[in-house]
Amino acid sequence: MPTPYVIAGPDGTPTDAPCRHADQVRDVAPSTTEGCEDCLREGTRWVHLRMCLSCGHVGCCDSSPRRHAREHWNGTAHPIIASREPGEDWAWCFPEEALLLPRST
Repeated sequence: MPTPYVIAGPDGTPTDAPCRHADQVRDVAPSTTEGCEDCLREGTRWVHLRMCLSCGHVGCCDSSPRRHAREHWNGTAHPIIASREPGEDWAWCFPEEALLLPRST
């Protein structure tokens, strides 16, 4: 089965290059639909939400004060997050530092 994401090229369009970590993407449900689960617990704020595609953890982006999505990666080594923002369908691979886009069908 092909990987669900491919690496974006310099111009932001999908390439044929697969992400080496895409085999770790799972069909997961978000850990919460209320916001960043860590910010909710701490009483802090977030800017944008990201979901771990290995376990469903919902964390805040690097523009947020606490950067919980990155903290989750650092603590678990789960490599890929997807945007939880309406209308966005991209993902990010932390180890490859690569923007991922859905594979064209």
